[in-house]
Amino acid sequence: MIIDMYAAGIAAVFGLLGIGLYGLMTLRNLIKVILSLQIIGKAAVLAVVVAGSISGEIAVAQSMAASVIVADTLVAVIGLALAVQMQRCHGSLDLRTLSMKFHTPPEAENGG
Repeated sequence: MIIDMYAAGIAAVFGLLGIGLYGLMTLRNLIKVILSLQIIGKAAVLAVVVAGSISGEIAVAQSMAASVIVADTLVAVIGLALAVQMQRCHGSLDLRTLSMKFHTPPEAENGG
């Protein structure tokens, strides 16, 4: 019975990781990319808790998971604040549009 719970936890970790990586590879909206990173972060937290449960050190795993959640939340807040500023300054959250704006050669901007 316990082995089945560990297998389910590991399967959930790989499922969340796969969903997050798929989102990173396919999405162009900056906010959706940040959400994909959040899903990957949750997969890491779940992996830490499952590993702690398997090793018998659940208290250490829970404290590490709390630290990862705090750091992950800070990254998300900063990323969302930057996304709001990008929307205000450049009028778009599309990563392809933003990358074209930032990688335009200087001679193309001056018309020659």
